[in-house]
Amino acid sequence: MIQDIAPHQFKNEYRPVSPQKDSIALYYEEHTALMRRTQTGIEFPTFGELERLNEEIYENSIYLFTIDEKQYYLVDNLNREPHSEFTMENTEIFRTADPQYSAFAGITGYQLYRWYQTRRYCGRCGHKMRHDTKERMLFCEHCRNMEFPKICPAVIVGVTDGNRILMSKYAGRSYKKYALLAGFTEIGETVEETVAREVMEEVGLKVKNIRYYKSQPWAFSDTLLMGFYCDLDGDAEVTLDEEELALAEWFERDEIPVEPSRDSLTNEMIIKFKQGEV
Repeated sequence: MIQDIAPHQFKNEYRPVSPQKDSIALYYEEHTALMRRTQTGIEFPTFGELERLNEEIYENSIYLFTIDEKQYYLVDNLNREPHSEFTMENTEIFRTADPQYSAFAGITGYQLYRWYQTRRYCGRCGHKMRHDTKERMLFCEHCRNMEFPKICPAVIVGVTDGNRILMSKYAGRSYKKYALLAGFTEIGETVEETVAREVMEEVGLKVKNIRYYKSQPWAFSDTLLMGFYCDLDGDAEVTLDEEELALAEWFERDEIPVEPSRDSLTNEMIIKFKQGEV
């Protein structure tokens, strides 16, 4: 999956140290990120490569994380060289770009960028938020409100019935490939209850034997995904929620029209079932 970057090590503890010339600068505009394409994949600019047109870049950066011994920072209001080899690319590139650790750094930085962009002012009193010096937190000096990075718990559900699994396609989304059922956890419920509720709401089926598989940080939607398999309990006839899904179908293992990809928990769960490992 996208976060599996070994032997590289991702260190997300907050260490607001000053950037150096060889530190990595992550810069975003809306749904795009600054990078250059190389023969081996993508690269992000260093502070040294940007400092000529951005004299205050070292003071106006936010520490994000470290991969191996390389520190990554968020930069803003960047002046870019005309005709530069660095270009703004859609963040969807991080699903497939190499090297994988750079793709993971890019999308994780993008998640933090969106959080900082939407937390400039206090949601309680409207005053400007300040950066804490000890942890990744924003606080309001006026009313003492504290804000931490947005992480939304959600489930991915592999509903199985013997030798077949239920797969679906989303309605009204750009992603058109087969997926598993999914949904966000609501206030006051366990993630196991989320599984049962989402399956009932989306396809009208009851399930049993709900069992946890694996989790994945999914920065594209600020989500912590938790994967579950469960067994059909009773009637297998689907009642489709057409506002959420375009279709939902049962597939035998040897008929599953999905091939392995590296990025998502959804794909891994489908392939595990297809290969008879679940």
